[in-house]
Order: sequence, then C-alpha cells, then structure tokens
Amino acid sequence: MNLGLENKVALVLAASKGLGRACAQVFYKEGANVVICSRSQENLILAKQYIENKYSSEKTNKIVPIVADLCFEDQISLLVEKTIQEFGRIDILVHNAGGPPSAPIEKITMKDWDDSINLNLLSFIRTVYKVLPYMKKQKFGRIIAITSVSVKQPLDNLVLSNTTRLGVVGFAKTLANEYAKDNILVNVVCPGPTLTDRMKDLIDLTVQSTSKSEEDVMKNWTEQIPLGRLGKPEELASLIAFLTSQKATYITGTTIQVDGGFVKSSL
Repeated sequence: MNLGLENKVALVLAASKGLGRACAQVFYKEGANVVICSRSQENLILAKQYIENKYSSEKTNKIVPIVADLCFEDQISLLVEKTIQEFGRIDILVHNAGGPPSAPIEKITMKDWDDSINLNLLSFIRTVYKVLPYMKKQKFGRIIAITSVSVKQPLDNLVLSNTTRLGVVGFAKTLANEYAKDNILVNVVCPGPTLTDRMKDLIDLTVQSTSKSEEDVMKNWTEQIPLGRLGKPEELASLIAFLTSQKATYITGTTIQVDGGFVKSSL
C-alpha cells in the first residue's frame, strides 16, 4: 500500500531507541525525510546507522540526527529551527517521551510531579507551539502524540503517567478541533505492554528484585493481554504511519490503543 509519505518531512522525538526509532524507521522506509532527536549523540548515530543499513541502498531520502533534551524549551526551539533550515517544512510531528517513574502516590515527590509534567505534557505543548506556524502556512500537518494505555485504564503505581498523559489527550483533542480547518490532523496513540529495551530492563529489574523467574515475570504481563504476548514496536509504528498518511485523511481527534486487547474498557 502506498501511504503517500514520500518526500514528507517527519520530526520524531526521542527516536534513538524503542518506539521512536520504530516510527523513524517506517517513515524512512516509506520515503519520508526524517529528523530524529535524543539527548545522546552516540545513540542517535547508532539509530541512524541501524535504519540506513536496512534501506540505504534503495533510498534517496535522508535521516538527520539532532541532539535535544525535551525538558528544555530552548532546545526544542533549536530542534525545530534546525529541521526547518534542513528541509524548509515540517509535515509530521511524532511526540514521544520517556515514561515517568512508577511508585504509589505517597512515594511521589513534588519534584517527581514537576519532572513528569515538564517531560510528558509541557514538552508536547512546547513542540506543538513551535511547529504550528509552519503547518498552518503549509495548510498541512499531522501531529501524533504517543502516550500510554494508562489514559484509558489507570495503571497501578503509575499515578504520574495516569495523570500527566491525560493532559496530553486533552490538549491533542483541543488542537484537533481548532486546527482541522487548516488541514492539521491530530491523534493520540496508546501503546500497551510492548517489548522495548525499557520493558526488557523492567523485566530484568523485577527478576533481580524478586524470587520470580523471567518466565514468571513475562507471564504476569502476558496473562493480562488477550493476544497472549507483548507488542512489537513496529506494530505501533505501522499505525502511526497510517494515521499520518493519505489513507487516513478523515481521522482526527482520536485516541487509539495498540495493546493486544489489554484495556478492558469498551471505549
């Protein structure tokens, strides 16, 4: 299926690993020019090499790595400016940011709240404010926010995610309503348990801190999922590519989970 993404410019945040890298990879495969960002120059170079090694022999589009820490507004501004300098436009924004720490409410400090709001909510708002003028001028834009199934079904010991990511959903829905007239479509995708490096680290940590085997820890996750397995990063990335494509021009303001049936709600 031709998604019509060739020569589009996609800015993918936190894209050196996991879900972000999977998104960058599918955009590159579809012929888009891709800007990837991360706090680590080394990880960005590795991600660029990883993606190009898969497709470079058949591609003329580009991957541009830019170091940026999404906790700082000036670095977000510079990231957007460099993208415009390189390509002259931004067609697609995929907001991705690391998940906040897990703990019961009484263990969460005010600093934890500030950090989570800054990284998960304010970084999305700040980036959108920077890219909107270009998308409005183009009369074209696609904005995707990667959150978590916690916005549909609150998760134990994840009050920071349960709370701040809902703010992302509210902002995204408002954006979708206000900017549809400018042909700017905004959607939220919610990954369920997915086998990223972060998930692997979490499983290893659980094994080390309990008497459970890796098999038992994995079972605790998969028995909650009707499909009986963890997701793959590329499964989420495929949905995001579709939502930003010419095949999804009547979809905006939605919040869609990719979770193997993990969320038990009807909506």
